[in-house]
Order: sequence, then structure tokens, then C-alpha cells
Amino acid sequence: MHEVDMTRCLLLSMNEWKQQHAPRVPAVDRVHLEVGTFTCVEPDQLVVTWADAVKGSWLDGAELVIESVPLVGRCVRCQATYSPDPADGFRSPCCHHPMEEIVSGRELRIRSVAYGFETAPSTSPASPTAPTTASLPTAAR
Repeated sequence: MHEVDMTRCLLLSMNEWKQQHAPRVPAVDRVHLEVGTFTCVEPDQLVVTWADAVKGSWLDGAELVIESVPLVGRCVRCQATYSPDPADGFRSPCCHHPMEEIVSGRELRIRSVAYGFETAPSTSPASPTAPTTASLPTAAR
């Protein structure tokens, strides 16, 4: 089950990001992920694994939003980009050369995080600031 390992990596990344804001703790509304269709990760299962993993943590209630990134290959012979078909052995539709280059579809990265901060109690009692969205530079896997 790749989803458990991916959730662990995601939580590690989010905890590192949280440390950058210390001593304040961001109140996260949503975490937006890009997940390639060629990653062998089931998005629905990743959402369930995430929800279980964040219960009782600083991310409790944060929604995981997944954008699917399609598999796109590039033919090294004719330089055409195409949507590989597993039934055709992922071969180029123009010259039937085997797929050697993947343009997209292997992504697994945090695209952005929607969050806010609680204001200081002396300023206003527990009124959050306007939500912010941050992009996190996370390498594709």
C-alpha cells in the first residue's frame, strides 16, 4: 500500500513547513496535491489515509484536494507527445516506438496549502486572519 508511505512523506513535509512558521502554528484548511496517474497511488485511498493520519494533530480537519496529472510520453524518434495506451504497450501512436520519455504522470507533490493564523488574543478573540495559499517547492517522486 503506497498510500501509507506517501501519507508519511506528506506529513513529514507538512511538519517541516510548520516549523518555518514557528512559534505560530498555521491553521490549515486544505492541502492541494498533484498526483500523476502513473504513480501507482490511488487518490481516493490517499484521502482516506490522510484523514486517519491527521486525526488529533495540528492538521486535524485539513482537507486533502488531489489534482490528477495524466500520463504523457514523448517519442524519442519523432519527438511527438502523446497519451500512452497500456493496451498498445505504451508505444508511440505515430511510429510505434516504445515509450522512453515520460513528460508527466509521475508527479506526487504539494501544489499549495490554504491556511491562516489565529490572531493574538489581546487583539481579537480567536478571529482567524484571511486564509493564505502557499506553494511548497516539493520535488516530484
